[in-house]
Amino acid sequence: MTADAAPSGADKGAQLVLASASPRRLALLRQIGLVPDQVHPADIDETPRRDELPRPHAQRLATEKAEHVAGALDIPALVIAADTVVALGRRILPKAEDADTARACLNLLSGRRHTVFTAVAIRPTATWPGGRACNRLVASTVTFSRLTAAQIDALIDAGDWNGKAGGYAIQGHAAAFVRFMSGSYTGIVGLPLFETAQMLRGQKRCWLR
Repeated sequence: MTADAAPSGADKGAQLVLASASPRRLALLRQIGLVPDQVHPADIDETPRRDELPRPHAQRLATEKAEHVAGALDIPALVIAADTVVALGRRILPKAEDADTARACLNLLSGRRHTVFTAVAIRPTATWPGGRACNRLVASTVTFSRLTAAQIDALIDAGDWNGKAGGYAIQGHAAAFVRFMSGSYTGIVGLPLFETAQMLRGQKRCWLR
């Protein structure tokens, strides 16, 4: 167990493992009083398959991440993984790894409604057969106001698009341009807390009441 892990009813049983390098997902778990015992990012290919639609893409990647990490651990553990996809209709927008990609995404999203799919998968390791495998998917809607070139420049300069699906972070500077949102705010950030908590409450070990 890591030094800052919070005591819980699961301390003497299975560990809780987050299969993500995302600081946002870690912060969201901490928000509801959960500190994973370990963080193991899942190193998988996240390229969409040919003709793969946004919803099944998010579901597949969350499942593959959870199963990849659960299969690599030889300790009793429950693995949480998630994947967030920003979709414009049937189109999957990329994760912005450079300013040009972020700018292209923001130009596409300007003045338009889009959908954010976040899938969560929970998998027990083979050495903890008491755990329950489960999946949830949350779809949320976001509409941006029409962005001027200067506003897009400012969002690019702010830098919080880096590594974000669709080239923006709703908890960052882009929040000033969100005209409408429905669904799960925490799901848009990267981990829908209500659905995640419900899945954890259904486990044999009690991480949440």
